[in-house]
Amino acid sequence: MLRPLSALFRCLVQRRCARQRRLGSAESGIPVPVVIVGNISIGGTGKTPLTIALIELLRAEGYRPGVVSRGYGAAPPSYPWHVTAETPPATGGDEPCLIVQRTDVPLVIDPDRPRAVDALLDHSPCDVIISDDGLQHYALARDIEIAVVDGRRGLGNGHCLPEGPLREPPERLALVDWVVVNGAATVAGLPALEQTPVCMQLFPSRLTPLSGGPSIRPECWTQGRQVHAVAGIGNPGRFFDTLRSLGFEPIEHPLEDHAAMTPEQFDFLPPLPVIMTEKDAVKCRAFPLKEAWVLRVEARLSASFQSQFLQRLAQVSAQQTGQNNGSQTA
Repeated sequence: MLRPLSALFRCLVQRRCARQRRLGSAESGIPVPVVIVGNISIGGTGKTPLTIALIELLRAEGYRPGVVSRGYGAAPPSYPWHVTAETPPATGGDEPCLIVQRTDVPLVIDPDRPRAVDALLDHSPCDVIISDDGLQHYALARDIEIAVVDGRRGLGNGHCLPEGPLREPPERLALVDWVVVNGAATVAGLPALEQTPVCMQLFPSRLTPLSGGPSIRPECWTQGRQVHAVAGIGNPGRFFDTLRSLGFEPIEHPLEDHAAMTPEQFDFLPPLPVIMTEKDAVKCRAFPLKEAWVLRVEARLSASFQSQFLQRLAQVSAQQTGQNNGSQTA
């Protein structure tokens, strides 16, 4: 019954993509390269860990990255809004706050991404901009597009909304520079791609007390294997499976993605340690919770992808400025 609506939606997004998609930030007056990290499906795919990994990679190569984001769920006093490490998640959004707390990167939220870019460049000496999400925000020119696909859920039934989970048809992935598959080497239903899909693995690196203090490696945990597990992300099952892979026996407490949280939600029985995701932790720092821990994950990417990405970025930078913008790879 939903197929006619899905077909209409598909037609509209394809026409919009063909009409509005522009590659090349320089032609739009943006003086630095723009990298889009997005997806074509609803729900979480792993964009934020990939964004953090790219920030760290770029800094290691001498770049000064900045980030723009829509700031889903944020309610700042005005737009554009500069997110800092002290910005409450209700103001800046949970994912932007997480990115800033992890990396201290300059970050601006605004549903109008070009306006966010202008505000970012007005206040920060960035030489490359990452747009966290925004693959379908064609008002923002871009030089590199990276689409993230959940390795477990893939592309679902391969249909666009409302019949399926896709915001754009699968063929859109053939137009991006790289498809990154979170948790697998590839998935079914991908179109013919110029580049082999990139496998990204999320590696659980350490557990940190929510209230602060020294972190520990998961294998050093000594408080018993049964824990309460809280996940307000796009795919809570992945988090629970990660805990099980580490030897925990999680009592699952899945929440909606970007869900608001209160201390009362953590009155669990029996009284056991609580482990939550980093995205949830940014909303719970001020809660008076005892034995609450945060599982930090790191995105692992192949050396070949990192090299190809840096080479492509250096080419764009050189075309724009005639120099290497600090990169050591060109």
